[in-house]
Amino acid sequence: MTTIPVQYYLIVAAALFCIGLAISITKRHFIGMLLGIELMLNAVNINLVAFGRHDPERLSGQLFALFVIVVAAAEVTVALAIILRVYGRFKTVDPDKVNELKQ
Repeated sequence: MTTIPVQYYLIVAAALFCIGLAISITKRHFIGMLLGIELMLNAVNINLVAFGRHDPERLSGQLFALFVIVVAAAEVTVALAIILRVYGRFKTVDPDKVNELKQ
């Protein structure tokens, strides 16, 4: 059985990162932006694990990927709390309509 070359992992990760970047730039609400950021973090995880496979004695790629997953989970928790507070205050999740920070 042959192994998958690292170039395929990098191509998939680059495509996933570009899709996430396009989503986070073009979406007009906070949830869409959050989903785009999560796709970009998953692309980073694919790169870390792909490069971690080339050094089987050291698990640094997998450990960094685990760290990125933990940071992404914390980021989602904080971002959703902020989104709920913004929605409770302004009754919208459109970032263009939320233009005042202090009343």
